[in-house]
Amino acid sequence: MAHHKSAKKRIRQSAKRRLRNRYKKTTMRTMVKRLRAMEDKAQAEEMLPKVVSTIDRVAKANIIHKNTAGHLKSKLTRFVNKLG
Repeated sequence: MAHHKSAKKRIRQSAKRRLRNRYKKTTMRTMVKRLRAMEDKAQAEEMLPKVVSTIDRVAKANIIHKNTAGHLKSKLTRFVNKLG
C-alpha cells in the first residue's frame, strides 16, 4: 500500500483513467460490431465515418495502437464497399 500522498493520488488517478479508457474501448468495439452486423449498404455508409472517427479518437488517446486503428479502419471500409 502507498505511503506517500502523491502515490495515493496516482492510484486514484490511474483508477479513474482505467475506467475511462475501458469505457472508450468498449464503446468503440460495440460500434465496430454493430457496423459489421449491418447488411444495408446505405446505413453502413452512413455509420462508417462515425465509427472511423471513434477509432481515431481512441488511437489518439493511446488506448489502442495506431496501426491497429489503421487495420480496423481498412477492414471496415472494405467490408462496407463489398456490401451490395
